[in-house]
Amino acid sequence: MRAVLRPALDSVLKKVTRFVVLKPMFFLPKAEKIRLERWLRGREQASKLCRADCVVVSFGKSGRTWLRVMLSRFYQVRHDLAERHLIGFDNLHLRNPAVPKIFFTHDNYLKDYSPQGDSKADYAAKKVVLLVRHPADVAVSQYHQWRHRMRPHKKALNAYPGQGEEVGIAEFVAEREAGLRKVIDFMNGWARAMEHLPDLLVVRYEDLRARPEQTLAGLLAFMGTPGTPAEIAEAVAFASFDNMRKMEQKRTFWLSGGRMVPKDRSNPQSFKVRRGKVGGWRDDFSAAEVGRIEALIESELAPVFGYGRSGEPARAASA
Repeated sequence: MRAVLRPALDSVLKKVTRFVVLKPMFFLPKAEKIRLERWLRGREQASKLCRADCVVVSFGKSGRTWLRVMLSRFYQVRHDLAERHLIGFDNLHLRNPAVPKIFFTHDNYLKDYSPQGDSKADYAAKKVVLLVRHPADVAVSQYHQWRHRMRPHKKALNAYPGQGEEVGIAEFVAEREAGLRKVIDFMNGWARAMEHLPDLLVVRYEDLRARPEQTLAGLLAFMGTPGTPAEIAEAVAFASFDNMRKMEQKRTFWLSGGRMVPKDRSNPQSFKVRRGKVGGWRDDFSAAEVGRIEALIESELAPVFGYGRSGEPARAASA
């Protein structure tokens, strides 16, 4: 029972701890309270990073939930575990020690706590899977996350446009710091750190879509838990778009908090599983806006990820 409830209990414990620390600090200026909360969240991330067997890092809306469902199903099948439990760090490990402790992170608070800052040196001793996606697809999905799912407090904590602020999708993606530039800065930070991370595997969302079995097999082998073709095929089938949307509708993973729960069942844009389309970002912009976004990516994004016209994807799982 402890393992079943572990993700929910961890979430409650973190919220209680923050409340106990932050509540007496009501008199502090808003910016100082945000700084303190980011430090607390960074401390939580540092603790999990220290205990993890493997780390999956991604910017938000890069396909992490999809990958998490695939990995969950793989370990469920391999170790005969119930399918309703979404992997959340060590909950499946507690049920069977053969399942690794996987720390899923957006790498957004550790730098506020660690003396290493944003150098990524804290990750050097770990197996790191860096999940990336075309930055324009990420920025568009972030817009819908901000508009339909993100809590007001999280908007303030991560410097997104404030609650009730009217911002169109073109402005959010191309002009606001919370849009495309934030995604590019994140990816460039990891590109600079690559040579200092000996156990790093880059997995592109687009490769996972185009060759899911092959890419997942490479990822699992890298993590030290290789699977059979049948196990991998079952994991991929279970995490199909249609099945994930059904599970979100049914609240199958309700014990995992709000990760797989729609904010408004009548609004398709409020679902965690929204579209998943490769290159779908172009549908939201005019030809001139598309050109501007592509030029920004070409000029500012590190070519190692292969998303610019001159880039070649590096260290992909399928390789």
